[in-house]
Amino acid sequence: MKGLKVTYAIWLREFLAFSREKARIFAMVGQPFFYLAILGRGITSGMTFTSTGSVTYSEFMYPGVIGLSMLFTSIFSAMSIIWDREFGFLKEVLVAPVPRWSVAIGKSFGGATVAMTQAVILIVIAPLAGIWPGPTMIVEILALSFLISFATTSLGVVIASRMSSMQGFQVVMNFLVLPLYFLSGAMFPMSKTPFWMRSLMAVDPLTYGVDGLRNVVFAHIAASGGSGTPLTEIARQSGLLQHSLGVDVAVTALAAVLLAMAGVWSFNKAQAA
Repeated sequence: MKGLKVTYAIWLREFLAFSREKARIFAMVGQPFFYLAILGRGITSGMTFTSTGSVTYSEFMYPGVIGLSMLFTSIFSAMSIIWDREFGFLKEVLVAPVPRWSVAIGKSFGGATVAMTQAVILIVIAPLAGIWPGPTMIVEILALSFLISFATTSLGVVIASRMSSMQGFQVVMNFLVLPLYFLSGAMFPMSKTPFWMRSLMAVDPLTYGVDGLRNVVFAHIAASGGSGTPLTEIARQSGLLQHSLGVDVAVTALAAVLLAMAGVWSFNKAQAA
């Protein structure tokens, strides 16, 4: 019971700290507009991206933008561990008679909650990508977004708990985050890449999160031509989807559990200063 109370307290602290950072909230609103309204539309105007089911590039990229937002927002939320170390809060927590696992899990839940705010924003502006989400689609997107953000925040906890400087954390994150994103299939189909790249994409956990989001989005878009074939099946045959939604959810959930366990183990080994 004590551990759950600590987890709640850490989660609440992370959320309240985020709610007071107006500039960060403004950036979270502006970033999706940039990717969808500018980058997505710009690339669409300069290339032809259609499949048998007439999926536009904006529709293809939309789930990838959600994955990008979850990745960057949640993984950098773990940066607060380093701030806590520098300002002494972490030392107080580590010497307190509370289980350390509850602190690590609280950090992961806090980062995931902050990232979910951006997921809501992306759902609201989905019409910019030509997508009109219904209630079922919204629930499914939020559920998958939470799994992705919890997993990536836990990854951030693993690294931040072993780092002693903000500069070192940022270097490691930039080295890690960009490959995770570009190898997730968020901006280009996995089937169009060379074999060596597909092998790397297959072991990237974000690949399954983005593919799951794409399954959800495509399931709610009507296929053109009136063939009666679901768009998800058409997209899978044309290489725009790699796995079923069940496989994507299972792998993403497994990654979240394993990374949370790694975050707890790493935080248990952390030093206060």
